[in-house]
This record gives sequence, structure tokens and C-alpha cells, in this order.
Amino acid sequence: MRWLILVATYLIVDIYSYQAIRAFSKNIWVAVIYFLISVFVVGNLIYQFNQPAANGSFSGGRGYAIGIFLAFFISKILLSVIMLGEDVIRIPIAGIQKFFGSTESFSIPSRRKFLSTIALSLAAIPFAGFLYGMYKGRYNFRVLRYTLHFDDLPDAFDGYRITQISDIHSGSFDHKEKIEYGVNLLKAEDSDLVVFTGDLVNNMATEMDGWKDIFSQIKAKDGVYSILGNHDYGDYHNWPNAEAKRQNLEDLKGIHAEMGWDLLLNENRFIEKGGQRIALVGVENWGAGGFKKAGDLNKAGEGVPDDDFKILLSHDPSHWNEEVKTHSKKYHLTMSGHTHGMQFGIEIPGWFKWSPIQYRYKQWAGIYEEAGRYINVNRGFGFLAYPGRVGIWPEISVIELKKGSKSA
Repeated sequence: MRWLILVATYLIVDIYSYQAIRAFSKNIWVAVIYFLISVFVVGNLIYQFNQPAANGSFSGGRGYAIGIFLAFFISKILLSVIMLGEDVIRIPIAGIQKFFGSTESFSIPSRRKFLSTIALSLAAIPFAGFLYGMYKGRYNFRVLRYTLHFDDLPDAFDGYRITQISDIHSGSFDHKEKIEYGVNLLKAEDSDLVVFTGDLVNNMATEMDGWKDIFSQIKAKDGVYSILGNHDYGDYHNWPNAEAKRQNLEDLKGIHAEMGWDLLLNENRFIEKGGQRIALVGVENWGAGGFKKAGDLNKAGEGVPDDDFKILLSHDPSHWNEEVKTHSKKYHLTMSGHTHGMQFGIEIPGWFKWSPIQYRYKQWAGIYEEAGRYINVNRGFGFLAYPGRVGIWPEISVIELKKGSKSA
């Protein structure tokens, strides 16, 4: 049924968007080629989703099928909206002329070619964008740096630097040199501490085969710490039995250890420096809206005094919005991921930031603050489903902690 709905929707959009092409040529072969391409795009998507997927439901050929489908479908939706806008004007005009007694037979004014040209030009922008996102955008790593000020930061941690990555989704990778480049960017920061905030894989621990050696190179003076994300539990894969799923999670935990990452499972660690300390707390995944709620903030924070400076690792930013920011224990800084910034949007640093994901998550990319509590939502190191990124690039976050107020 879902495929029938998809095909029907695509067909309606396809027929309507074709009107822009038809304004240039009514040649039957133009129509044949146009609709043959559409059949291929939809047919390939259906075919890929009916083939076994090695590393999860959105990797490999499925991912590329999704990307090509989106490039055409989103562009045709935009084209159809413009064509519809023109029809809203020209069809009523024809009706008015008929109503007021035009002696001519009733006719709808022909579609103007220059409007079709404008529509096609505008539709070409998202089409080219989605293709660029697959070709280059998905590995267009950016290092984003933030400085956060806290009055109660221990003096010894003034200037302390933390590097964060999130959402690796290793099963989607297909270019070793590009991933090495991203990891080298991270290593070049030489931060005091490195944290990973969940979704190491799409579903299966075996996705890390061939990538462990690269990510094992990540080191820091005070260690590398990690947590689990919703994809790490294998909930989106059809396992032969419960034991296979349980073993997969155990294997994944073992991979964190093999790479030298300290996996925090509703627990905490203290980072000491100059006779002072800060607390690093890590919860398992906790997400609103039907996502897994294995995280237990109270358990994770056991043994951490209320007046200690606390940093929380929590994969899903909805956890911060729903529970963390009003918790009795003040978590000064929360570090999350999960949203990927939807891998699509527009960002003009310091001026404008938009993505469709903002209608689902209040905190979806970058730094947010409420009542002196901060959260950084990392845009993700990897990608999932659509094998690319447009405007929302893969991110390595570097946060410097400073003692005192910002104005000081």
C-alpha cells in the first residue's frame, strides 16, 4: 500500500510538472523520455528497497536510490507549485471572460513560455543541490568553534577545550580517504577531551569493520568518552532472534572499548585538573516522540554533588528540552546530536539558520541556552538515508570553557 501511495503521489506531481516541459515542446518523444526517466527513478527506489541491505535499511544502493528520488521529486514539487500558481490566475481569467459575455468561445489562455522558463530555472536549484550533496556535501567537514562562559567553572578548567563528534553512521560510508581527512581535522584540534554522542552505526556492529582503525586514532589528554544513540541498539533491523540483537549490542560496546573509548552507560566520570574537577555524565538514549528511552538521568548522576560543574552527554536533544534543563541538578553543558540538521537547510553564520527539522526539534543545530544551561547539538559526522548533505555540513564541534561572564 505504501508503494502504491508513493507511486500515485509521484505520478500526480510528475504530470503536473510536465506542463512546464510541454510549454517548450509537444513532441511525443520528449514526453516519452520524460516519463521513462520517472519510471526509472521510482522503479529503482522500489527495487532497492526489496533487496537485502547489508548494513541497515538506508545504506548502499538504497541510499543512492533515495538521493536520486529526492533530487527529482523535490524539484518537481517546486515546479508543480509554480505551475499551479499560474493556473490559479489564468483559469479564473478565462472564466471571467466567459461570464461577462465574450463573443469568443470559452478558452483558457495558453501557458506562457517565459513563466515555464522561470519555473524550470528555480526547480534546477534543488535538483543540482541534491546531486552536489551526494557528490561532495556529505564529506564537506567543518570545524565549528564555540566559547562558553560560566561563573562557577573551576579555575583550573579556564580555557579547557572539548571536541565533540556525533552520528558517525559508519554503515553509510564509502570513501576511506574522506573519513581519514575528517578524523585528521579532529586530531589537529588537540583538545583536552574528546566526546562522541551516539549513533556509531546504522544498525549492526559489523558496520565498523574497516573503520575501527581510523577512529581508534582519536586520542585526547583526558580521554575519549562516548554514549549510545538510538541506532546503536539495532532496533531498526530484522534480527533472526532476540539473542542475535542482544549480542550485536554487546559487540558494539566491545568496539568502543577496542577503540579506546570509555562508553558511559547511565554513569559518570570525574575529570581532574590542578586539584579541581568537573563531572562528565553519560546517559543512554532518551528521546521524545517514540524514540528509545533507555536513559536514566538520576542513575547517571549518582555520586555527583549538586555543586559540581557538570557536563552531560545525551544523544537526543529532546531529552534536554523535556528533562535536563529543568532537572534539580544543574547540568551546565549538554552535548547532543541525533538531528543531523536533517542534512538539508540554509545557514548563514551569525544571521540566518533554517532547516525543516526545526519544526520537529526546538534545539536542532548549534548552541542554545536557557537559564544559564547550555546545549550543543552537533550536526553529525556522517549521514543516513539521503547519502549527502546540502547546506548543513558534517561537523566537528570544539567548545572552549571560560571562567566568568561573557561581558567580563
